[in-house]
Amino acid sequence: MRRRLLAVLLAGVLLPAGLAGCGIPEQTGVHVDGTGPAAEAGSLNGRAAQPPNQAASSDPSEFIINYLSAAAGERDQAYDRAKGFIAPESQDRLRAKQQSSEVELTVVRLREKVDVSPPNNEGTSRVKVPVQQVGVLRPDGTLAPPVASETDYVFQLRRADAGKSGLFITDLPNVLLLSDDALRRYYGTHTIYFWNADQSRLVPDQRYLPSTVPPERRVTEVVKWLAGGPPDWLAPGVTRLPEGTAPINNATGADGRWEVNLTMNNANEPRLARLATQLAWSLGEEFTGELQLKIRDQNRRTVDLKQERETHPLYRTSGAPERFCVYDGVIHPVSVAGEPAGPVPVSAAANKGVVSAALSHAGSGVLAALVVTRSDRRQRLVVGAGRAPVTQFSAGRITSDEKKDGWFGAVGRPVWVRSLDPAHPSGLVVADGRLYRFDGMAAMNAVALTVPGPVTAVAGSFDGDRIALIIGGGLYVASVSVDGSIAVNQPRRLVTRLTGLTAVDWYAENQLVFAGNEEGRPAIYQTTVDGALDTALKREIGAEVTQLAAYPGGSAGGLPSFSYMYEADKVAFRNNPFDNIRREQVLGASSPSPGVRAPNPTAPFFFY
Repeated sequence: MRRRLLAVLLAGVLLPAGLAGCGIPEQTGVHVDGTGPAAEAGSLNGRAAQPPNQAASSDPSEFIINYLSAAAGERDQAYDRAKGFIAPESQDRLRAKQQSSEVELTVVRLREKVDVSPPNNEGTSRVKVPVQQVGVLRPDGTLAPPVASETDYVFQLRRADAGKSGLFITDLPNVLLLSDDALRRYYGTHTIYFWNADQSRLVPDQRYLPSTVPPERRVTEVVKWLAGGPPDWLAPGVTRLPEGTAPINNATGADGRWEVNLTMNNANEPRLARLATQLAWSLGEEFTGELQLKIRDQNRRTVDLKQERETHPLYRTSGAPERFCVYDGVIHPVSVAGEPAGPVPVSAAANKGVVSAALSHAGSGVLAALVVTRSDRRQRLVVGAGRAPVTQFSAGRITSDEKKDGWFGAVGRPVWVRSLDPAHPSGLVVADGRLYRFDGMAAMNAVALTVPGPVTAVAGSFDGDRIALIIGGGLYVASVSVDGSIAVNQPRRLVTRLTGLTAVDWYAENQLVFAGNEEGRPAIYQTTVDGALDTALKREIGAEVTQLAAYPGGSAGGLPSFSYMYEADKVAFRNNPFDNIRREQVLGASSPSPGVRAPNPTAPFFFY
């Protein structure tokens, strides 16, 4: 009976709107968050930034740091710029690839201060650089996982020749190095998009481009990136352009008129429409005016880039995001000045004994996944769907061969995977160190992962086609395939400054916020989806972060961009400004009895 009731609710309440011709859902009474998530730090800005040259410093430590940025910029000159730091007699120690287009840069992060030995009688000195391997910056602008395993590099220096200033390197590793600081300073991040597996939604992918590249070259690079396909970790969850798609020549144009000429097999009208939308978003908001799309020199489609983005928005939400938390086992709204705060979309009868929760809009209805506890502190997942307030819930049950009754020692905060088919809702949750997928009736199945170690957290991206995981204390990203159930593709591990990670969520389109230990002290950092550019957000927290929730969709309805909340030491906090969530901000929270200490708000999350 309950299964039939859920089917009726999902069919009558949660069915999606009609699909636009190119595959992105049309707007049907839902709120669109502008044109997508807020711009991320380090985005392309046209700065003509050039790294320092050999003569910029005579200090050995600063000289080597400058050398770690020398390769930044146009690849065909990367080796020449690096060799400018190397003594003439030692330049053959850095062997260049024959094809400059194949140049790959080994990106490293300095782990601590550079160690410089005092110069000897001949004026030579030794510099040791402790590093963390971050990845390999490939010609296609992707940052691939690291290949090298060195934890430090050693350089020998001497004074520059007579008549020259600065220093020269006489001994060095035979690898073209680039520091993560140089990557941040001399490159811009650029987001391109691939259609997901069923070509119904665009999925972001991050690339890097030297900030000196002019706009007309950027158009050409974007076309090459799309034709070259997605990175390995994202590839199983997205659709490539047809085999053989390639630019015939460089893109041309300026002043709002651009022309792209390609070879493409089976270039029918629906495929060209999807490509036009893909290009409009991949070029970015700074590109406006007309784009003329040619196939083998024949004009096949002309679009207004701005109008194309407005007609086919990236993501949909049903209203502005709202903050909630758990107070004394009950979900409550959190009141913050300037932000909306609606009622709890869960019935009072079900809103008891809650440890954590995930709520998601689905059409005009609500998806609710609650983690509840009983007197012996064991926990289980309960799932419901329907119009608010949701009244009917199913208890989590294992449908695999495991001998479990649905109760676990510990269950993490669940996440709904954002789907275009709310009639078949699905989500992910971590329980007792394993990852499980669940459906709208709370049927749970263990998800097989190719990475060993206990799973302690999972988070879903705003697009619904990527997830982040913490496995064995490390941070991973993976694409997911949703076809009736969720399949997690091969995860990729990201390199982070923090160890022993405990929590993660999506902070923006290509940004993650995560918590762990920094030299033994709890901290919260943000990083890019490839792990390249990390930034400390909150240090000296004082206690391990046990839950973390962010809104990755940018600003909407007064909510600041890059908003997140977390729980540490059984107290909920928010970041704008940094402050604990007080009982007075918890709407509907009852006052404690005289002499009884009031509980703290815990398990904060966003409802969108």
